[in-house]
Amino acid sequence: MHVTNALLAALAAVGPVAAVPCSPWVVKPITKIELGPRPYFLVESLRAGPLKAKLASCTEMDMKPSTWSIGHRGGGTLLIPEESRESILAGARMGAGIQECDVTFTKDRGLVCRHSQCDLHTTTNIVTVPELNAKCKTPFRPAANGTAAKAECCTSDITIAEYQSLCSKMDGFNASATTPQDYLHGTPSWRSDLYASCAKVMTLQEHITLVRSLGLKFTPEIKTPMIPMPFQGNYTQEMYAQQVVDTFRANGIPPQDVFFQSFLYADILYLLKHEPTFGQQAVLLDETASIEASVAALSTYAQDGVKIVAPPLGFLVRADGDKIVPSPYAIKAKELGLKIITWSLERSPPVAQIKAKGDYYFDSVKELLKTDGDVYTVLDVLWQQVGVAGVFSDWSATATFYANCFGVGI
Repeated sequence: MHVTNALLAALAAVGPVAAVPCSPWVVKPITKIELGPRPYFLVESLRAGPLKAKLASCTEMDMKPSTWSIGHRGGGTLLIPEESRESILAGARMGAGIQECDVTFTKDRGLVCRHSQCDLHTTTNIVTVPELNAKCKTPFRPAANGTAAKAECCTSDITIAEYQSLCSKMDGFNASATTPQDYLHGTPSWRSDLYASCAKVMTLQEHITLVRSLGLKFTPEIKTPMIPMPFQGNYTQEMYAQQVVDTFRANGIPPQDVFFQSFLYADILYLLKHEPTFGQQAVLLDETASIEASVAALSTYAQDGVKIVAPPLGFLVRADGDKIVPSPYAIKAKELGLKIITWSLERSPPVAQIKAKGDYYFDSVKELLKTDGDVYTVLDVLWQQVGVAGVFSDWSATATFYANCFGVGI
C-alpha cells in the first residue's frame, strides 16, 4: 500500500483525539423527541368524546420536552431498569424535562441513585456476585420446605466502587428460587426484560453529569434511610441531606434547576432553614396514613413555608357518580396556594387488572376506568381541574404527549 505524507499527517492528527476516553455520562442534548406508539394506543382506546377528539388532533404534532413531564426513576422504568443511565436516556428521548435520582448512601458514604436504600437484591444482580452477596444484610437464601427465597442487600452494605460494578435490572424477584440466578427473575408480565441485559447503575455525580449534559432539570429525592441513623455512629440525617445539597452546589447547578424531594418532613424543614435558596422549591412527598390526615396537615405545611406538595395520584381524585373529580386534598391544597406535583403515572398494570385486583394509584376511581386510555381521563382532571404542576411517570411519553397537546410546561 502506498502511504502518502498527507495520510500520515492525518493519522497522526487523529491519534491523540482517539486516545481521549469518552465518558458515558456526557452526551449531546436530545433535540428530536420520539414518543413511540404508546400514547397513540392510549388515545385510540379512549371512548369517543371531547377529550379523545382533542388528543387525536395532536397525534401528528412535533413533540417538545416538557417540565410537566418528570422522569420517575429515569422515565423509562416501565420497560427499562430504574435509576439507570438507560432509563434516563429513554425518559429524555421521550421528552421528560425534569429527571429524578433517588439518593442514598454507600458504606463509604458515597451518594448513589437507588429507589430504596435496601433494594439491591431486587433491582441489581448483586446476589449472583458471591463476594458482594456475602456482604448483604441478608445474603441470598434459597426457597426450601415451604419457605420463600429471601435476600436483603443495601447500598450501605458495600462501597461506592463495589456498587458501580453492579448491573441494574428490572425490579422483581422469584420467591421460589433455589439459585441466585433464578432469584433475579420476577418482572411483572406487563413490563419487560427486553432492555435489562446490564443497565448502568449511577452515582449521584454521574447522574448530575448526564442530566446536565442533556440540558434538563433535576429532582433528587433525599431518601428515608432503612438502617439506624446516625450511620456508623456519627453520620446523621442532616449530614446526609447537606451532602446531597453540597454535591449539586459543587457542580454549579443553579438552585432554580433543582427540586429536592423527601418523605421526611424534617428534611424539608432542614432545607427551608439551612438551604433556603434550594428549600423554597423543595417538594414534600406526602403519603400520610390517610387522606383525611393529609388534608388536616396541609395548613401546617403552608404555615411552615412549604411551597410544593406531592401526593400519589389517588390522593387527588375521587369518583362522584359517573365523573372523576378533584379530591378534598386537591381542593384544600389549592385553597392554601400550594403547588401540587403527583406520582406515579404508568406504574400501574392494564386497566382490566386494576379493576380485578385493585391498584394503589387508581383505587379511588377504578370503577370509572373503562379502557387503558382512561389514563388520559385521569390526567385530564389532574391538569384541567386540579392544576398539577408536574407528573412523575414511569413512561415519560405518556405525560409528554398530553403536555404538548395542551401546551403545558413547553
